[in-house]
Amino acid sequence: MARISGVDLPRFKKSAIALTYIYGIGRSRAKEILEKADIPLDKKVKDWNDDEVIRLRSVITDYQLEGELRSEVQLSIKRLMDIGCYRGIRHRKGLPLRGQRTRTNARTRKGRRKTVAGKKKATKK
Repeated sequence: MARISGVDLPRFKKSAIALTYIYGIGRSRAKEILEKADIPLDKKVKDWNDDEVIRLRSVITDYQLEGELRSEVQLSIKRLMDIGCYRGIRHRKGLPLRGQRTRTNARTRKGRRKTVAGKKKATKK
């Protein structure tokens, strides 16, 4: 099992797919990295030899990944909230920030709400 950037890559997946398990690497960046490391895209992780893993690690050091990238994203969000811009306010309220509607279909950001039945008012006699 190959361990790169603190992530255990799945052994039976192809190289391009397995690299996407690392935070900050998507399909296009995985292909770019594999081309730089001179590893075939369709070669499975279990078939990598030590030389290929070493080349891959050296190529990956050029990118910002995992914990470092996560902390930068969190700092960017915190900066938006501190300056009080529109996107920062939406982050603070837990609402969608890219123009989506919120009357319906915002459950991912807003969370599931419990519906409460209308309370009947006591009548005065």
